[in-house]
Amino acid sequence: MKLSEEKCRALLLRARVNAAIRGFFAERGVLEVETPILSAAGNTEPNIDSFTTRFSGHVSAGPRERWLRTSPEYPLKRLLAAGLGDCYELGRVFRNGEAGGRHNPEFTMLEWYRVGWDHHRLIEETVSLVRQLLALVDRQARVEVLTYRELFQRHVGVDPFTASLQQLQAPLAGIQIDGEGLSRDDWLDLLMTHRIQPAFSRQVLTVVHDWPASQAALARIRPGDPPLAERFELYLGPYELANGYHELNDAAEQRARFVRDHAVRSERGAVLPPLDQALLASLDALPACAGVAVGVDRLLMCLLDTAAIADVLALDFASA
Repeated sequence: MKLSEEKCRALLLRARVNAAIRGFFAERGVLEVETPILSAAGNTEPNIDSFTTRFSGHVSAGPRERWLRTSPEYPLKRLLAAGLGDCYELGRVFRNGEAGGRHNPEFTMLEWYRVGWDHHRLIEETVSLVRQLLALVDRQARVEVLTYRELFQRHVGVDPFTASLQQLQAPLAGIQIDGEGLSRDDWLDLLMTHRIQPAFSRQVLTVVHDWPASQAALARIRPGDPPLAERFELYLGPYELANGYHELNDAAEQRARFVRDHAVRSERGAVLPPLDQALLASLDALPACAGVAVGVDRLLMCLLDTAAIADVLALDFASA
């Protein structure tokens, strides 16, 4: 079947975006690298499921069960800990169970790290990159930067750090939700996806920083009342494009977080991926740095003004 004009346009734009990304980092002296897609360890994050496969060769090669990466984060951090310096990767990642209008189980992620930077400085560079890519389709966007607390107070009138569960649930009235077993963070996520994100203007790049410490993942936590995760997310209109951290470089703390992830997964009856011992062994040597991941397919959806991820892929999961 002949490709449609719209599909050809999408593939041409993807090529231009990839070239622009590489040009952006070449100008800034950030090195492109390629890291393994298969790993002996998996992602422990409770809300992310990984694909697995089995190696049939000699057992001297290590564990037979291998996990397809959900991001290149762990190997990139090992390179940083070994002294590589500023680097990025533009490549395919995989997440099981995520298929639909906005999700494809196989998708393209851009991830990069800046040594000696914090998340605020990285926000500026991330905004610069997205603006440069918007210019490819003659678009501009105003930037709005606000804290997680300011975001919730503005859009749903609650303080995410002090509100009761009942106060968090009230703005979700009228939406059919099975609340059994949902944590406070789950209710905050539902407010974000169902009430806050849909209200974002399509002409605005919204950057949200200072997240709850319970949502730190691999970010540093800044002490205070409340303690805050040094993390940011960037949205173009209602679409989340980027998730960045002032990176944690404390192996003991990271191990404790992975163990807590396992506890949550165990309660849910989910698979327990092996911890990335190679990452943990190198993490104390990780230099102070900030890193961010950008969903390239989601960005292309914004550039082409489509709500269907299939429109920006050569072949989507259903037709691959």
